[in-house]
Amino acid sequence: MSAGVGERLVDGYTLVVFDLDGVIYLIDRPIPGAVETVARLHAEGRAVAYATNNASRRSSEVADLLTGMGVPARPEEVLTSAAASAELLRDRLPAGASVLVVGAEALRAELRAVGLNPVTQADEKPAAVVQGYGPQVGWAELAEASVAVRAGAIWIATNTDRTLPSGRGPLPGNGSLVAVLRTALERDPDVVVGKPEPALFETAARRSGGGRSLVVGDRLDTDIEGARRAGLDSLLVLTGVSGVPELLAAEPQRRPTYVAKDLAGLFDPAAAVRVPGPAEAGGWSVTDRDGVLELAGTGRPLDALAALCAVAWSAPVPALPTIRPVGPDAAHAVESFGLTAAA
Repeated sequence: MSAGVGERLVDGYTLVVFDLDGVIYLIDRPIPGAVETVARLHAEGRAVAYATNNASRRSSEVADLLTGMGVPARPEEVLTSAAASAELLRDRLPAGASVLVVGAEALRAELRAVGLNPVTQADEKPAAVVQGYGPQVGWAELAEASVAVRAGAIWIATNTDRTLPSGRGPLPGNGSLVAVLRTALERDPDVVVGKPEPALFETAARRSGGGRSLVVGDRLDTDIEGARRAGLDSLLVLTGVSGVPELLAAEPQRRPTYVAKDLAGLFDPAAAVRVPGPAEAGGWSVTDRDGVLELAGTGRPLDALAALCAVAWSAPVPALPTIRPVGPDAAHAVESFGLTAAA
């Protein structure tokens, strides 16, 4: 018996919610297959949405970026942590209140759009500090934010992603910059808006008209955990930040419903698998021998992965297990997952 999805994964859902970086594009280039995937969803009349923690672009700018890559998108389909942060502050502060911004111009524009006044200096006595990713953020901006928060300003973080994917590997994200202030202030932000908080996904799901929503992401700590907090199914694609080692060591709140190598898993039942699967399925078997997971058999590597998840996730404390492949097919599967095999 295979641990695969059995039918087209997409047929079980009325809305597909995509993360962007690491799923649809990498920096400024579409990930192979992404353009075709979204085009196929549109051709089938399926609803799509995009939820991103990146606060450096407005929804309209993200839609333009996607469209320029060949992925037609409307601003109302894009949910950003910048817009959500601005709406939260609009509801908490009086109209025209000053907000110190650490981040990109897009975050300032979202504040202006809801009637708030973005400022850059703590001496302007801001009622709040909002911190989002910006490639030019430096010590001076962080110092002003520190002074403002110590003076009593509310501290809002658009997200706490530790890294951003890039063609050169993971680079520091907004979470790394938030950690600078957390260290200096010896406290956490008052509110974190973006994933893994469920707000972005809950907003998207409300737009689905009561149908089922599937979240597609590349990060266990934001996309997948955020989907679980929102009560939604999720698909982890292995095109971005989180890989198989992180998946096998994932804590319960960060475990996806399905895994696929890439977006082909939405349409091809053979390209996605539900996790965890049975410890014996699809021609594979996994046995725990004193903490070493012994993988034996032959078949689809994804079915082997589902079986490995079943045994690894049954451990009382989540940790990356040691895996010993038995036979060349098992060795090939382990190697394809980026895992180091035990001798």
